Amino acid sequence: MKPPAVEVDRARVLAYRVVAHELDRSPGRRPEDLAVLGVGVQDTPSGSARQALAARTPMPPVDGALALLWTARGAPHLHRWADLPGLAAALWPMSDADASARIASAQIKEGTRLGVAAFTAAARAMREVVTGPMARGEVSTAVSSRIPRPLTYQCSACDARHISGGLFQQVGLAAGVRLAAGASPAVLVPLDDRPEVPGEPGDPAALVTAYLRLLGPAGPAEVAKFLGTTQAEIRRAWPRDLAEVRVDGRRAWLPADRLEALRSASPPPMVRLLPPSDPFLQARDRDLLVPGRERQKAVWRALAKPGALLVDGEVAGVWRARLTGRATLEVTVTAFDPPAAALRTAVDEEAGHLAAARGAAAVRVRFGTGG
Repeated sequence: MKPPAVEVDRARVLAYRVVAHELDRSPGRRPEDLAVLGVGVQDTPSGSARQALAARTPMPPVDGALALLWTARGAPHLHRWADLPGLAAALWPMSDADASARIASAQIKEGTRLGVAAFTAAARAMREVVTGPMARGEVSTAVSSRIPRPLTYQCSACDARHISGGLFQQVGLAAGVRLAAGASPAVLVPLDDRPEVPGEPGDPAALVTAYLRLLGPAGPAEVAKFLGTTQAEIRRAWPRDLAEVRVDGRRAWLPADRLEALRSASPPPMVRLLPPSDPFLQARDRDLLVPGRERQKAVWRALAKPGALLVDGEVAGVWRARLTGRATLEVTVTAFDPPAAALRTAVDEEAGHLAAARGAAAVRVRFGTGG
């Protein structure tokens, strides 16, 4: 007989996620051991992944310990080297419908219909082209000339045909290509042990489970948005060893071995300045994470996203930072509610961690108003 669903509220889910994300900043935890690397740490804008690691551990990452690649949704992410073979299989499309959903674009309407063939052609072309470090633009031009015309579009600005950006970046790992850390514009580098371009349908089950461990309880809708595909495709790959959970009456799932962690979650009081695209903010149930449309719009702006002020598991505001002079980081924090003196003090301390992660010698914090 199927066991009854565990009933929890929003506060319990947020408590679970804070603990799962290891935001206690344990002094003995190495960056390469962080749980968030199970789904990858997005580096948008460039440098923000290092800030996300600094929110979880005081130890800086060892140079070369992590790989930077285009992975989920074609966005740049940090990953463990050992995870790359499994990740390549997990991110490869499960079907033509899945592939078409992932590269849906008005630029290549006809090319979208090619499904998995589009991924295969682009991945093989990129693999052939990138045999050493190459600038992104150079690779794009060469790949565009090697793939079916429907996968490219006419760029009026430079009077040339280009591969669709969404497709180009989503085949990077399958092509055996990584990004050179810190390079701007982007430089693509071949992996030392380049896998063959997948010839079998992808299986995202392990990646789905990793998402649920970090950002669950959740359902197929949230995972589909994270991967850039449809619910129907994710349901086909939905893991069987999940426990049903009711979050304020909403149906969701969590790996069964995480139920006790959910029931007992109690995060320590903390203040963190999470960077834009931090793994904690990658949850697709935004109504749960940040109730209120105006606050959601402040956190997830379409352009120039700010970071998020996290206070005891709640997103309590946003922040932005800029370098002034030569080595001073100026952090502007906008709290959703008037900040108490204790919060101001905690933010000042946290800003010091942020400054260190960004290589700044000094930091200055001010509180602003508005979103």
